[in-house]
Amino acid sequence: MSGLRVVPAWRHGQERLYVCRAGGGNVAWYDRDTARVNLLSEDDEAEVLRVLAPFLVGDVTVGPPPVPTPADLARLALHPDDDLAPNRPGEALHIALERDPAPARRLRADPRHRALAAEQAVGGALDGLAGAGWRTLHSLPLPGGARIQHLLIGPGGLFCVAALAVRKQRVRIADPMVTVGRREPVPLLRTLRSAASRASFALTAEVRPVLALAGTAAADLGPPGSPRDVRVLREGELPALARLGGVLKPADVEALHALARDRHTWRRA
Repeated sequence: MSGLRVVPAWRHGQERLYVCRAGGGNVAWYDRDTARVNLLSEDDEAEVLRVLAPFLVGDVTVGPPPVPTPADLARLALHPDDDLAPNRPGEALHIALERDPAPARRLRADPRHRALAAEQAVGGALDGLAGAGWRTLHSLPLPGGARIQHLLIGPGGLFCVAALAVRKQRVRIADPMVTVGRREPVPLLRTLRSAASRASFALTAEVRPVLALAGTAAADLGPPGSPRDVRVLREGELPALARLGGVLKPADVEALHALARDRHTWRRA
């Protein structure tokens, strides 16, 4: 075979190098992230590897494309505008700050920056649980302008996680009110329970609320057993969620993740 050419492209956020015939049509592609050369025909292997040689780095796997799992098929069926998986922690705050940046000179820092830093810290900790079979989605929009900051799905079940910026301040919780430092108390636990309840309705599965304190803080959680049904964790305690299990099988985790990443799912929340 001759006349093959290499064409770079991006697909689903991954860089690929497609090997195409001169007259059109793909013969193979090289996925840099997985270090795999996917062949559509084994007869073309030698020529494909020859034209890809300048681009290959380290050891690569060569073979036919892997059979897609049900979760892969669900992801591929989504329009990119409806796929929420690429959302960054604090995606909504990122957009708000880009559209309406804070004035360059002001006496107090824009509180949105502090809130964004909290969501990024908590989101990063939750993303770190992927190796233990957990999946995390960020900044999920709900009807009416509300949103779920983080949705954690894994062997231990589903959790609706809200990040609270504390930064060395005392946190006092008197269900449903939460007070940080000298700020006015807000009914944060009521809002968090509502978000978890709406997520449970949308996903037809139990979703438990978690309040994550981002930053070091002294916490007064109120009477023993309070707050009821809401798990309160410091940022450094989030990795302990990976030890939970016995609720969902891996296939259930992937199925719920595929459902939750679809924007249409949350329109009925």
